[in-house]
Amino acid sequence: MHARSTLIALALLAAGASAQANDLLDQLKEKAGAAASSQGGSSALGNLGFKMPAIGSSSIGSAAGVLQYCVKNNYLGGDAASVKDKLLAKITGQKQQEKNFESGAKGLLKGGDGKTLNMKILSSKVKEKACDYVLKNATSLI
Repeated sequence: MHARSTLIALALLAAGASAQANDLLDQLKEKAGAAASSQGGSSALGNLGFKMPAIGSSSIGSAAGVLQYCVKNNYLGGDAASVKDKLLAKITGQKQQEKNFESGAKGLLKGGDGKTLNMKILSSKVKEKACDYVLKNATSLI
């Protein structure tokens, strides 16, 4: 009988430790989310806990490549292919920008601020928002 009560006590202790660990994990997630949103980021994506890479003149190739990725994978349609083509016309002959295009077409967005985002690891809903973000910002670069 003594072994049985010891097992019950250990199970209760483990359950309590697990609950404490879950509480601690929840607190860490809340703090990380608060820190991310206090740093800014694109509106909808900032609320998801991360900041999108900045898209500017130094990241035209990457943005064009990501637009191709988004169109190819049906996250964007319509106007996105046209925007991509106009961006490509701006970088023709620029080796680094062409290399960034190749990475972007594989789903890796490299921002002018040094941040990167791997689209492949995002959920479909987040990919759609990220693609919209890239399209909106890339359109201003045309």
